[in-house]
Order: sequence, then structure tokens, then C-alpha cells
Amino acid sequence: MTERYDCHYCKESLFGKKYVLREENPYCVKCYESLYSNTCEECKKPIGCNSRDLSYKDRHWHEDCFHCFQCKRSLVDKPFSTKDEQLLCTECYSNEYSSKCHDCKKTIMPGSRKMEHKGNSWHETCFTCQRCQQPIGTKSFIPKDNYNYCVPCYEKQFAMQCIHCKKPITTGGVTYHDQPWHKDCFLCTGCKQQLSGQRFTSRDDFAYCLNCFCNLYAKKCASCTTPISGLGGSKYISFEERQWHNDCFNCKKCSVSLVGRGFLTDRDDILCPECGKDI
Repeated sequence: MTERYDCHYCKESLFGKKYVLREENPYCVKCYESLYSNTCEECKKPIGCNSRDLSYKDRHWHEDCFHCFQCKRSLVDKPFSTKDEQLLCTECYSNEYSSKCHDCKKTIMPGSRKMEHKGNSWHETCFTCQRCQQPIGTKSFIPKDNYNYCVPCYEKQFAMQCIHCKKPITTGGVTYHDQPWHKDCFLCTGCKQQLSGQRFTSRDDFAYCLNCFCNLYAKKCASCTTPISGLGGSKYISFEERQWHNDCFNCKKCSVSLVGRGFLTDRDDILCPECGKDI
């Protein structure tokens, strides 16, 4: 007696019929398709055993249903993209959604290299220096008046020359006596420290930091002997070729401030009228 070979689900005999094995269990075609076949995303019908099942991200299509949403051309074995869950051929996707080159206005195809700057995109071969017309690529560049320039061309055409080193100033810089300087070149004549960002003064057209200027040129206080800068509105007292800081102009004996008051002198000392009455 011949052993029976039945469908695992409906128990119908499979002798002389097509069947499908799943996990070592046989199923008739009808049961297998109703139980396990995927549903086509396009036509919503089951994808039978005799049909090719094309899948992408857990979604499935009949081979004849796997086509571009816009132009309807088959996407079988061809590159494609998706937008809002719709399948699109490369050409339709590019025409609809890809960036347009800021220079030639043509589509930048997906997968091709593009250059971007401030919301604009270029083909790599279109992103060129306005002056020398050479591709900029990943090199540094400087934008000006809606054009891009490689650094050497920008320096030749636009950059000011530092009055000290005669080289182009590409970023920042300092203007002194209507002349441009690199920040690194604008130094104190005395100590050679950088003056950019700090207070300074000049003498005979030479720039000095305040310390150097005071040490070299400022008058010395007759009391504390430190320089009197006179800069920034600071006040001082002058009498018979001697000078004092306001805070130092005090009576030698009682130390009361003599600013705005009468005073007497005793050799190199200054005295208030009270302390000087016995002179």
C-alpha cells in the first residue's frame, strides 16, 4: 500500500500535483499562496508561486508591477529611488527632486559628486574660480559679489597689501593712519607686542603700547615717580615744571589732598596752609 502524501494544511492528496515545501512541510499551491504569499504593493493581489516576488524594505511587488510611479517604465534590475514611498526611476527622481547646478542650471544626478555653499549646489566641474576658471574642489576659496575665487586669485585681484610685510591681507587686519596692516604685523615700536585689540598711542607716527609710551615719553610723578600717561582723560597737577598724579598731590605732612586748594612749598615738598604756617 502506497504511503499518502497530503497538503499539510488542507490534507488534500498531493500526488500528481504541484506543491511547495515550507519548513519541510508540503503545501498545495492554493494553500501556500493563501497562507504565505506576499501582497503586491501596486495591485494589492497575492504574488503567486509562479510569479517573481520583488521586494524592497519589506514591501513586495509583482515583476510587472515594479515600475516608476511617474513614467511607468519597468524598474526591474535597474537603479531607482523612492520619494514618499513611491518608486521613481533615476531620471524622474532627478528631474523632480535633485539639486540644480547653480552654474549650468542642469540637474545634479544622484550619486554624482556635488559642491555646496550657502544653500547653492554645483557640479564638481562647474564649481570653478571666477578668475582662473580652474575647479576649486575641496581647496579653500573666498566668495565675493556672487562669485567664488581660489585664494591665490582673490589675493591677486582684491586683497590689500600689508604696509609692513607687503603681503596680502585675506582676513581681519588693522587700519592705522589710513594704511592696512596684518594684525601680526601691527606691533609696539618698543616691546614688539601685538597692538590689535588693546589701547595704544603714537609718537612721530610710531605706535606704542601704553606701557612703552609711558616709560619712554611720559612725565614722572614728583611724588611716586611712576609715569603720568595723561591718556584716557586721566588728570594730573603741574607746578613749576613738576607734575603729580591727582591722587599723589597731597600735603607732605598730613597727607590731605591739595587738589583745588591752596598750598605752600618747602623745597621739594608741598604742604597744606595749616602744616606750612610755621615755615
